[in-house]
Amino acid sequence: MKTTNERKKGPRKLSDPRTWFRKKEKEARWQQVNPGERDENGKLKTPHTVYGLGSNLVYIIRKMWQYRKSLIFCIIVGAISQSVMRYLWSYISKYVIDIVQIQATYPEKDLTPLLHVLAVTTIVEIICISSDTVIWSYTWRSCIYTRFQLITERIEKVLSMDYETLEQPQMLDMFQRANQATDGNNNGVEGMMRQMYKMGVLIFTMLVSGAAIIMLDWRLLLALALNMGLNYLSFLWSIRDDKIHFWDKMSPVWRKMNYMERCTQDFDFAKDIRLFSMKNWLLGKQKEVLDDHIKKAMKSRDFWLRHSFIYSFTGIFGSGVMYYILSSQAYHQQISIGDLALFLGLCGAFSSALSDFYVGVGNLQRASMQTDDFRTFMDYPADEVGEFEDLNKVAGEGTLHFEFKNVSFKYEGAQDYALKNLNLTFPAGQRLAVVGLNGAGKTTFIKLLLRLYDVTEGEILLNGVNIKRFRKVDYYKLFAPVFQNVELFAFPMSENISMQSPEKTDRDRARECAIKAGLADKLESLEQGIDTQLLKVVYDDGVDLSGGERQKLALARALYKDSPVIVLDEPTAALDALAEYELYQNFNSMIGDKSAVYISHRLSSTRFCDVIAMFVAGEMVEYGTHEELLRKGGAYAEMFEVQAQYYEVQDGEE
Repeated sequence: MKTTNERKKGPRKLSDPRTWFRKKEKEARWQQVNPGERDENGKLKTPHTVYGLGSNLVYIIRKMWQYRKSLIFCIIVGAISQSVMRYLWSYISKYVIDIVQIQATYPEKDLTPLLHVLAVTTIVEIICISSDTVIWSYTWRSCIYTRFQLITERIEKVLSMDYETLEQPQMLDMFQRANQATDGNNNGVEGMMRQMYKMGVLIFTMLVSGAAIIMLDWRLLLALALNMGLNYLSFLWSIRDDKIHFWDKMSPVWRKMNYMERCTQDFDFAKDIRLFSMKNWLLGKQKEVLDDHIKKAMKSRDFWLRHSFIYSFTGIFGSGVMYYILSSQAYHQQISIGDLALFLGLCGAFSSALSDFYVGVGNLQRASMQTDDFRTFMDYPADEVGEFEDLNKVAGEGTLHFEFKNVSFKYEGAQDYALKNLNLTFPAGQRLAVVGLNGAGKTTFIKLLLRLYDVTEGEILLNGVNIKRFRKVDYYKLFAPVFQNVELFAFPMSENISMQSPEKTDRDRARECAIKAGLADKLESLEQGIDTQLLKVVYDDGVDLSGGERQKLALARALYKDSPVIVLDEPTAALDALAEYELYQNFNSMIGDKSAVYISHRLSSTRFCDVIAMFVAGEMVEYGTHEELLRKGGAYAEMFEVQAQYYEVQDGEE
């Protein structure tokens, strides 16, 4: 028995080309990356799962069955119809030539059979063309319809994802790839549908023409198949390289391009761009992104240029072999001139179909890899799993008591904590003011309270239960937030206040909340009142609101939601301190006995609050009433004195 070393020294066998290609494919294959996995530098990798061609075909067929069952039937019928048209005239050419030869040899023969053949062929051709046109038109629309349904699924997935997860760069890259997989007729999910249709045509064509060629000379079929096989390996190698070195590396570039498009075309940026003469600077940034895109695209073109040369040479070789074999048989009178025409047509159809089949397999594989990106995003865990507490039972009769216990939080990739060892209680019905300079951790505190983020250390309790024990969709109902940046939607004002669909919107209540928030004069000036369309993005007669009006509309949203806890995260930062104080006082009287958290870096809005938490550099350094903190003479008193002095100067000037 040979030892291991002896076996290694033995004669080396030539490996199967397919084995060699699989080895190369395995070496170049991208990694399967799972959520939370990091590279050698500690950076989160973009999650990616390889499902495989077979799994993706089943997935797409299921989606077609789910959204448009008739699409599967049309693909089958259309494939047969197109295939018949591919080789129909090859058979007719043979019969025409044979009839003409017979007529030349025997002039007395009747040409009626020729006319019958042409008439029947014409009728069959018309039927096939008509059916193919109708079926292809329906298939084209159905593929787009199915893709749009998958786009809806993708958007629904985004809307259900955690706020914290959605803003991570690797998640943005994964979303961008999923977006590209549903963007266009030939990419990803729709690309697979269309390739399935084309593959059906090619398979049926090869079966018919291949069977006929085997009857003539099986070696001809083998030569054509091997020739096209080499072409296929080259093509498959090219699409693998293209996916790894172009498609996968383009997600950050696509994201930058989308951002630059938004910056240069969004009306919100228009004033700054013009007043600060930013045109040349932005054009330079745009050029950098486009140059990066072009650089990667040129590398992609190099892969396909290499394949084009191989394809051309294999095509010439295949045609030469085909003509040599058929011409030799015709020369030795083994086949007739009609048979020569028939088999030239069949070989051409088979060769073309086989070549297109290999290309189609490659395109199908490429679309499948893009579909991997779509399914990776769709399968990313977003829904909460596990057993959860019943929030209604824990909340009782609406008495909500929050407690921060040793809470610390650090943003992804940050070196320092945004909040450190925070201990704070927030009982039901309390007015809590959270104050501090910019960057003190006030907004981070709100994001943790609202559970837009989960704490890094410690825990937040609601009536003694960790808030992670509640479903987020239930927990969010407890809060009516008003943020500093007020976003408007291109909907009627009533829906912008209710933040619900038209059938669920109480227009009278929306109008009442708008008036309470200070929009009475604005409503009077609008012809359609509470039904006025906002923004001009969708409607030409849409109305935009000023900064102050937006803030009032945001307050109306909070009143309409009528949640037990109101959160105002510096929504009046654009106003002066005295105007902010007046607005807070009015709003404070509107919310009755609800709990409220007021966030501000200015202290004019703190006097009517029950208790004040002073934040400095991510830590709560002081806690107490306005009077207690002034008597203490610490950071709050110092900040208040500085701001009060400024207000006095302002009053003196007035």
